Amino acid sequence: MLRVFKTDTATKQVKKIKKITVDSWIELTSPTKDEIEKVVAKTNVDIDLITKMLDTEELPRVEQSNNAILIVIDTPYLEGEQEEHKYTTYPLGIIISSNNYVITVSPKKIKILDDFKLNKIQDFRSAKKTRFLIQILLKTSSYYLRALKEVNADIEAKEQVLKKSTKNDDLIDLLDIEKTLVYFITSLKANEAVLEKLNKGTMVTLYENDKDLLEDAVIENKQAIEMTGIYKNILNSISNTYETIASNNLNNAMKFLAGITIVLSIPTMISSFLGMNIPLGSITNDNNAFVIITSISLVISIIIALLLKHKDML
Repeated sequence: MLRVFKTDTATKQVKKIKKITVDSWIELTSPTKDEIEKVVAKTNVDIDLITKMLDTEELPRVEQSNNAILIVIDTPYLEGEQEEHKYTTYPLGIIISSNNYVITVSPKKIKILDDFKLNKIQDFRSAKKTRFLIQILLKTSSYYLRALKEVNADIEAKEQVLKKSTKNDDLIDLLDIEKTLVYFITSLKANEAVLEKLNKGTMVTLYENDKDLLEDAVIENKQAIEMTGIYKNILNSISNTYETIASNNLNNAMKFLAGITIVLSIPTMISSFLGMNIPLGSITNDNNAFVIITSISLVISIIIALLLKHKDML
């Protein structure tokens, strides 16, 4: 999909326009071959800078070509239903051309860019290419922090569920959360390298206000890395705790079953002895023999059960 936006000089509002013009923002989302060729023909940007961004595994980096610079970052992406909070990451490429065009390319629809199109970003101007780039970086870090808060809420909810039961589905949900945190920590560290490279000012020209904004993006990205590490440690602790609890519950069950087996074996053993073809004395002719033998078996079983209870085996 190809869409073009530009800030109106009179209203300072971002508007969608029909044609690609100088100082416009060109958004390419999973573009077709014709759309790519149209953008290349108008901007003279190297086609490889665009086509390589269609790979969902593209790594964050800064790359320079003849007349443009490509900045690749990883952005959080919510998969599935909103309430499930299953996140992964997808690359977003920002191409700044020397002839005053900004092109964003992504294999998926990136929600972060919606705030720019809806005029929710203060002082956003499509003509200010460096400022636009840094604002995207800052917004990306903010979205990571927002996503991490949702992930933390999911961890706390699952912790409450696991206190009552340890169903396989609940443990699988913990695995999904752990996968999200692994995606985040990997992407955030890669984004950090990009931010540090841009902060040197050798790849793009940084103005005074841009430096402060970029510093904010660096700080928020570091904060997101720290939060991801904390939540990952908490999740590992929860997983280890419930693994220990499950193992302990199994041991208790096995111990209880072993104790019950011992108690029930007493009547069986006495019945086996009495069933042997040997003389048993006067008890054989006693009318209450069954009651006596049953009572003796029951008393012995109760005594054994009490002893096992005292040993914490029942």
